[in-house]
Amino acid sequence: QVQLVESGGGLVQAGGSLKLSCAASGRTFRSTIGWFRQAPGKEREFVGAISWSGDWTSFRDSVKGRFTISRDNAKDTVYLQLNSLKSEDTAVYYCAATGDYRLGATRPEHYVYWGQGTQVTVSA
Repeated sequence: QVQLVESGGGLVQAGGSLKLSCAASGRTFRSTIGWFRQAPGKEREFVGAISWSGDWTSFRDSVKGRFTISRDNAKDTVYLQLNSLKSEDTAVYYCAATGDYRLGATRPEHYVYWGQGTQVTVSA
C-alpha cells in the first residue's frame, strides 16, 4: 500500500508561483509519481510526471516551460513547482503513484494510488 499526501496549494495572483509537495509513505519503491488536476465540471487531466530515477519526466503542453517537477527519494517527496500561473491553472491538484517502475505514465489508469488533492486557485 502507498499513501500520498499533497500540500502547498492556496490562492495566488496570476503570474505568481506555488510549490506543491507530495509526501509518500508505504511501498513507494520504484514508483513513477504523477500530478493531475481537475477543475469544476471538467475531467481530470495529466499535468506532469517523474520516474523513480528522475530520468524521465513529462508535462502537458500547456504547462511546459512554467511547471517543473522534482523528487527527493530520501524524503519520499515529489515537488511540483508552478510558475507564471494563469487563471486556467485553477483546479484541485492530485498526486498519484504507479506502484511500480513505469515510463510513459500519463493517463489516470496508469496510476494505482492517489492523494486527496490540494486546491490551487489563481486570481486574475
